[in-house]
Amino acid sequence: MAPPTRIGLAGLAVMGQNLALNIAEKGFPISVYNRTTSKVDETVERAKQEGNLPVYGFHDPESFVNSIQKPRVVIMLVKAGAPVDASIKTLSAYLEKGDCIIDGGNEWYENTERREKAMEEKGLLYLGMGVSGGEEGARNGPSLMPGGSFDAYKNIEDIVLKVAAQVDSGPCVTYIGKGGSGNFVKMVHNGIEYGDMQLIAEAYDVLKSVGKLSNEELKEVFTEWNRGELLSFLIEITADIFGIKDDKAEGYLVDKVLDKTGMKGTGKWTVQQAAELSVAAPTIASSLDSRFLSGLKEERVEAAKVFKAGGVEDTLSDQVVDKKKLIDDVRQALYAAKICSYAQGMNLIRAKSVEKGWDLKLGELARIWKGGCIIRAIFLDRIKKAYDRNPNLANLLIDPEFSKEMIERQSAWRRVVCLAIGSGISTPGMSSSLAYFDSYRRERLPANLVQAQRDYFGAHTYERVDMPGSFHTEWFKLAKSKI
Repeated sequence: MAPPTRIGLAGLAVMGQNLALNIAEKGFPISVYNRTTSKVDETVERAKQEGNLPVYGFHDPESFVNSIQKPRVVIMLVKAGAPVDASIKTLSAYLEKGDCIIDGGNEWYENTERREKAMEEKGLLYLGMGVSGGEEGARNGPSLMPGGSFDAYKNIEDIVLKVAAQVDSGPCVTYIGKGGSGNFVKMVHNGIEYGDMQLIAEAYDVLKSVGKLSNEELKEVFTEWNRGELLSFLIEITADIFGIKDDKAEGYLVDKVLDKTGMKGTGKWTVQQAAELSVAAPTIASSLDSRFLSGLKEERVEAAKVFKAGGVEDTLSDQVVDKKKLIDDVRQALYAAKICSYAQGMNLIRAKSVEKGWDLKLGELARIWKGGCIIRAIFLDRIKKAYDRNPNLANLLIDPEFSKEMIERQSAWRRVVCLAIGSGISTPGMSSSLAYFDSYRRERLPANLVQAQRDYFGAHTYERVDMPGSFHTEWFKLAKSKI
């Protein structure tokens, strides 16, 4: 018979198994449960093989819950939505006042707030905790974003501080804030991840299609980039991908992968929230649009025929490019566009924090993303320092260090976008990031004309640059009286 364990985990797909093994390895005996009981046995077997770790398996929810020391803490790692509600129903039947449930899935933040309220009425504590780092991160140290009941966080603080990825500035976990803030921050993290991945794909497209780089050369370039300012998990895995030969046929595997990108919804939620809060997030939005367009594979095959027949072709064969110069320009363009993606994500988090009164600390979020998570990158340290310098920084772009870098890189960035447009290569992420930068840095935009149009057809009024107040003009009458 197992002694009372320190914590329980329900939901033993690979992420759940790996997190349970990580917790056990850090010295916390853990009870595990899964509706499909074979997963329970599989996890216990893995625990034996991976160092006789203190993992105890249970085939029914009651004995699972009763095996955990009080006040009990149970982490759920199940699919978002209805399965979470079903798991809560099953587990809460055996939980007692003061016990705590933690949802570690990618849940919509309002669902977490609804559940926290419902649990509170039963005397239970509730946390929504973003977990980033994929399967490998869950096993060896993820980035954790817990939000909700502070008392619940205190119940697991000793565990998460050890289980999270460890970097120079400490464990990659912090209490995010009240309500669904942990889920919201994880959602935006995933939105930034969408932007990052799209920008890397565009860099690849320009280097391959215009620069004619082979997979071997691409592997070299990305490996080199991963030694400098672009050092990050996504650049590292991209270099790895270019080196993998196909095990089923000739050539490289990356060239055999179908060009259709899947998605699970967090990117879409991020863009919807940006629209709700009137926060411009074009880099993230363009990455979502690119995934939608990638899904139209059959239509694109037909469209390619139509436009080829009509004489529209990529003008790639005529291009003579200096490879070395192109590689350096693309590196600078990728970095500058990346800053825009992170700036948009941080502004979205801040806007939501203000709306909900969460009081989120942007510098601390950058710190916990430095390790364990998918968007971990060396320049997150510099983002943290930017918010340390000025917690009320209106936009990352105007931080003294980042603004200097944008100025230094903007010419290379423009060259890459112009080259891509001239070559018929779409770079929506890099282009929309550049448009974001150019709009943000201009004192006056053509929005005056749009507002004049709104007043013309809808009497929406306008303000003036030279005097205070709200004005309406009978544009139609004035225009027609001139005739």
